Amino acid sequence: MAASTRSSPISIALVDDYDVVLLGVARMLDQYRGRVVTAEIDSNEAVTDTVDIVLYDSFAQPESDHDEIAVLVANPRARRVVVYTWNFHPDLVSSALEQGADGYLSKTLPARELVTALEAVHAGEQVVSESPLRARSAPGLDWPGRLEGLTDRESEILALITQGKNNADVAALTYLSPNTIKSYIRSIYRKIGVASRTQAVLWGVSNGFSPDHRRIAHWRGGP
Repeated sequence: MAASTRSSPISIALVDDYDVVLLGVARMLDQYRGRVVTAEIDSNEAVTDTVDIVLYDSFAQPESDHDEIAVLVANPRARRVVVYTWNFHPDLVSSALEQGADGYLSKTLPARELVTALEAVHAGEQVVSESPLRARSAPGLDWPGRLEGLTDRESEILALITQGKNNADVAALTYLSPNTIKSYIRSIYRKIGVASRTQAVLWGVSNGFSPDHRRIAHWRGGP
């Protein structure tokens, strides 16, 4: 997978429901502005700029329901669509590719490798990262609750709970077992200092775990 020799950078739109997640990705990519430039950041908003690649971050999304991927693929402004995740369950990978995604990239990739993969997708390759062992997300990424000590996975589970999902829903959406979800929830409660689901939801609402609704056009000057 060779790096691109393009004279102009690839334009990218970042899509997810959470500003803090997308801003972390945008900042991470900024160091490679000669190769990739963030055109817009969309939290629950449709892509409006014509871009080379839409990078769809799957944080706290209903990953077993790929309607959002199909919508992005159908958008004529999105030349290519790439899923950005650390959940590599085979059903999720195959479903995304069947929906028309051009890539399925791991959030454990260092920024340099992520940019190289995006360039390969732009050049016409279908790029799927190797299924990672459970590892921390790449340095520079962000998520709600990180400063309070929540891991990216704990944060995602709390976000789904804040959205009103029950344990069975969360297990189905994340492809984790109910017992694993219960273990994560116990850890979350301990870290944020709550004793009940209601308290956890209230804490989540007060600390950035509700989905955002806005667009940031022309991030730091943009294309």
